Amino acid sequence: MADADKPVATTSENVVQKPRRRGCVGHCVRFWWVYLIVLIVLVVILVPVILLVAVPKIAQSKLDEAELILDGITVTQTEAKRMTMAINSTIKSDGKVHATIEPFLGVMYLEDIPEHIPFASINFPETTSEALQTVNVTQTLDIKNVDALTTFNTWLLANETLRVTVFGETGIRVKGIARRYPVTFKKTISMPGLQMLKGTSVNETTINLDPQNNFNGTTWIPNRSLVSFELGNATFHNYLSGTEIGTVFIDNLFLRAGEVNKAKMRATIENQPVLDALGKSPACDKDNGWLNFEIRGKTVTNNGQDLAYFADALATDTQTIPIDIGGTIQRSLGITIPCGGLGGGDHSD
Repeated sequence: MADADKPVATTSENVVQKPRRRGCVGHCVRFWWVYLIVLIVLVVILVPVILLVAVPKIAQSKLDEAELILDGITVTQTEAKRMTMAINSTIKSDGKVHATIEPFLGVMYLEDIPEHIPFASINFPETTSEALQTVNVTQTLDIKNVDALTTFNTWLLANETLRVTVFGETGIRVKGIARRYPVTFKKTISMPGLQMLKGTSVNETTINLDPQNNFNGTTWIPNRSLVSFELGNATFHNYLSGTEIGTVFIDNLFLRAGEVNKAKMRATIENQPVLDALGKSPACDKDNGWLNFEIRGKTVTNNGQDLAYFADALATDTQTIPIDIGGTIQRSLGITIPCGGLGGGDHSD
């Protein structure tokens, strides 16, 4: 029992555990081949997806966001089946994607006519995605659809504004990527129209008693559009109070965009209807010899050929032009037409 009272000695041992490896070092070392396979799969799947799906979508999106600005169109050397067209334009973009757009054939059509029949086809040159890119094209065009071109000219003549679309399939190459991506170029431009040449005036007028070309003057024709035209020799039906009284001739007519164009004109008109109108009110009193004449397109010829696509457009409507006929007769012949006419008496109505 005595032994039970003796203190019992105990010992303890502090065991230091080996630190565990953190992260995937050990795991990665053992299963490196798994990670390599995953990486290869990601490269095989993601890179083609990016190149085949993402990049083309980005390229098309950037092309869609770019703005096409029409600076001017000039139509020269006009013939029945061909013409020369020069288009000056600017493409604006954010310039963030460095790419090259391949040359392409672009068709032009009126956006607001559902059939979208092209009136012209233009070979556009290679362009880049610079923030500001100037695109100037001059090309001789074969007129493949006279009706479509006539419709465009008619809309341009009659409207204050009209919408024209340029459309073409092309390709784009992004800098740093060898692959070519197909894209669609489609831009709709709102452009000013001619408004039926409203504001045309005739001044510097003279009149004579010859049976032909008995009226001459200078006409000022405004061109509010962005399109310059070489029409050539144009003739117009001439009406007074709804009755045709003769023909107006304008030779070598070229309408420059954004200008009031000055051109010599002549006319062969019947004298008697004019004298009768001058002898009636209001021309003989409050209008002081001014008469309202109407003209409508008749023919257009250039280079010895009839240009139906201009003539038919000009024939779609009439335009009213006030002319100081009373003053012209007084200056040219020294005669003043009183109310009632030269025969005397008051027949005003």
